[in-house]
Parts: sequence; C-alpha cells; structure tokens
Amino acid sequence: MGLREEFLRLLEEDEEFRMAVAGYLGLREVLEGLRRLREDFNKFVKERQVRWEEANGRFSRLEEGLGALTEAVYTRYVWGDLGEVIGASGERVVRRVRNADFDGVEVDLLVEIEERAYVVEVKAGPRVGDVGALLAKAELAGRRLGKPAVPVLAGSYIGREVEAYARGKGVLVYVY
Repeated sequence: MGLREEFLRLLEEDEEFRMAVAGYLGLREVLEGLRRLREDFNKFVKERQVRWEEANGRFSRLEEGLGALTEAVYTRYVWGDLGEVIGASGERVVRRVRNADFDGVEVDLLVEIEERAYVVEVKAGPRVGDVGALLAKAELAGRRLGKPAVPVLAGSYIGREVEAYARGKGVLVYVY
C-alpha cells in the first residue's frame, strides 16, 4: 500500500488522525468563522425584526390615518346626500354630529331631524357583522333620542350579499 492509500485509509478509519489533519488544514479557523457568521446572522435577524416592528407600527398609524380620512370624507358625502333628501321633504335638521357618543358607543355621523335620526356607519369594506353592529347602534341612539333612528351604511366596497342583507334590514346604503 502506497503512502497515498495509507493516508486516505487513516482519514477514513482513524478519528484522532482525521481531527489532527483537520487542525493542520485550518478547520478550527473555519469552524470559528462559521460561529462568528452565525452570531452575525442572529444579530442581523434581530435588527431586521426591530425594523419590521417599527415599520409595522408606522403602517398601523398610516392605516388609522387613512381610515379617519376616509370616514371624514364619506360622512361628508352622506351628509350631502341626506341633506338633499331631508331638504326635499321639507324637514329641518336639528343637529349633525360627527363621532357622536352614546354610552361609549361611537356613531360615525348622527343627523337628527325633528321626527327621526339617521345613524351613519362608514366602512370601506363592510361585512354582515358590521350591519348587525349598525342596527344595534341605531337602536341605542333611537332609545336615547326618543325617536326612530334610521341606520345608514356608507362605503366604497360593499359586496352584493352585504348590501342585500343591509337593505333587507331597512338600512339605507350609500356606495361611493
């Protein structure tokens, strides 16, 4: 058996010999480099996670701001449309309140006339559950005001099923 074959046999069969050769070849430095690389990678992941959380917070604030702006614009549109209906009927608006509060329950827009009130909920993409919540708000507002309250749903992405359900429950629906 030649030197080459003996060397390969020892590498394959003798663990102590294999480790000694690895040390001579710089495996220890390679392993240390891999350890440092893993530490750097873990640090990088933690930094990215912090940045992601910060970006997510900024996104949440942006989403809240956009929601508030959408609500303000749509309540203005509803006010214009309801104003025309109320004006055409000859009735008089008693008061109009954005973000009206009834025992901690917020109504996006309350338009009160002498005989009834309109309780407006603005949702970009309402679901059936939102219609139920609107009906509950209208019932609460009607009890507090001592007059019938008409629920009004306004939004831009109101699905057919939601719209049909809402109209079936006596809700006025405005799609913008």
